[in-house]
Amino acid sequence: MQIELNNLVRIYDSADGLSKVAAVNGISLTIPSNQIFGIIGKSGAGKSSLVRLISMMEKPDSGEVLYDGKRVDNLDEKELVMRRRRIGMIFQNFNLFSSRSAGQNIAYPMEICGVPKEEIDRRVDELLEIVELSDRKNARISTLSGGQKQRIAIARALANKPDVLFCDEATSALDPQTTTSILNLIRKIQSQMNLTVVMITHQMEVVRDACSQVAVINEGKLVEVGSVNDIFLNPKSPVTKDFISHIGSDRKPESDGSDIVRWSKEGGEYELSFPSEKQGAPVLSTVAKKFDIEFNIRAAGVQHLTEGDIGKMIVDFTGFQISEALEYLRSQNIIVEKAGV
Repeated sequence: MQIELNNLVRIYDSADGLSKVAAVNGISLTIPSNQIFGIIGKSGAGKSSLVRLISMMEKPDSGEVLYDGKRVDNLDEKELVMRRRRIGMIFQNFNLFSSRSAGQNIAYPMEICGVPKEEIDRRVDELLEIVELSDRKNARISTLSGGQKQRIAIARALANKPDVLFCDEATSALDPQTTTSILNLIRKIQSQMNLTVVMITHQMEVVRDACSQVAVINEGKLVEVGSVNDIFLNPKSPVTKDFISHIGSDRKPESDGSDIVRWSKEGGEYELSFPSEKQGAPVLSTVAKKFDIEFNIRAAGVQHLTEGDIGKMIVDFTGFQISEALEYLRSQNIIVEKAGV
């Protein structure tokens, strides 16, 4: 299902009640069908307010929300209830009923929709198998780990066969290893069920590891949108550059090589970004010979994305034809920027 947002605005009273705050300020955006789409922003950027509008939990003050070309922000109460049944939601804190077993939590959305008990039982077993917790059907929620609780929450969100799944900071409360397993599960489910998945996060690692496209939100406005590959290869806004610069900054050189490793704390005037098709080519050797310059690599690494890899190098050049060499690199589809800018 494709989602279109046309000039959405949502205004709230400030904390002191003396002024108005535009949490969402004129956002227009298309979320493609059957993809994992990321919405990223820092705390207070407006991303949670935006998802409440997209998921019809709130109505915008102005603007439109369209699902597959049909406007949904102006539905009457009955239509709204029916439409919400086809929306799945996953939250940071799981929002499970502690008084119910794992299986009973999954069953709850179907029970309130009047689904026959035999069908509920069959669907619960099916979903438990999908999230790989078939042996925990009768377990109390208090006995489950954080990762298991989120798997049950995912199963519950899928109970009524939604056509869109919203994940609001779904991995923020989990450790890195569990986060990876949950993201892999969401990717598997999206592929198998052809769902539109919208992931709201403040972590660029989540975008890198799960999403095909991403929108960057700051101060209630859309500042950048595009494929994850393009955003990582050539970020335009300072906010996006800041997000990317902090990925893996604390990794050690003996890590798996998925992040930039700097072995020299000094130097590094230029940052080069290589698309996947250029990563095996002897580009620096070629440019050194062609323009009679020398280079010194200060840092290097690869960002592994869902649809390809982005190579990164931080280098110094010495010689008399550096400007010509940089232009040549740009002509080879390599992004050249001043490091740290």
